[in-house]
Amino acid sequence: MIGCLDPENFKEYKLVKRTELSHNVAKFKFALPTPNSVLGLPIGQHMSCRGQDSVGEEVVKPYTPTTLDSDIGYFELVIKMYPQGRMSHHFREMREGDYLAVKGPKGRFKYQPNQVRAFGMIAGGTGITPMFQVTRAILENPDDKTKIHLIYANVTYEDILLKEEIDNLAIIFPNQFNVHYVLNQPPEGWEGGIGFISKEMIQSHCPPPSPDVQILRCGPPPMNKAMAAHLNDLGYTAQMQFQF
Repeated sequence: MIGCLDPENFKEYKLVKRTELSHNVAKFKFALPTPNSVLGLPIGQHMSCRGQDSVGEEVVKPYTPTTLDSDIGYFELVIKMYPQGRMSHHFREMREGDYLAVKGPKGRFKYQPNQVRAFGMIAGGTGITPMFQVTRAILENPDDKTKIHLIYANVTYEDILLKEEIDNLAIIFPNQFNVHYVLNQPPEGWEGGIGFISKEMIQSHCPPPSPDVQILRCGPPPMNKAMAAHLNDLGYTAQMQFQF
């Protein structure tokens, strides 16, 4: 299958369905040129999306689809729209029938099934999208036995992206995938983690350091920095860590 993406040139894809998921999150479904087309995005890589901000200036930002190349004829982006975000403005204004300019693939992550025994994943906010993509690819491949341990941090319960999809995968693949949610401002009766992701949480919920283990992280820069420090302290080498 030849993918549609072009690493050098932006190509336009039509928005065919927009689904509001919360007050500031929506799922955007884009059609590929034919019903049999595939996007052509390697697992764990992202693409550049181009738009206009509120004053009409061009913006380019990286996004990871929540779909895989096994999803034929379309791709989907789950986007959180921030009040001041420049690309957020573009997505807020997008209507069905509009086009989005995209180029790629981009990214350093290379994945082969069973390349590690287990992944630990540390995600914050919208940093869940590459983790979700890698998780889906592993779990939907019956020959891939990789175990996945996800810690996913957000401010509030409402901020958790893709929760239903993540929980469904955890139910279908209980021996291969588990998730621990952490909230900064938890609701009454919350049973998950509270506060910021700590060293103790990583020790409890991620596989211990080993040459056949890798810890992936993706989140806001201050969080990535804090997590790198935790992982170093816990004995994970540079080879055992990857930051999206």
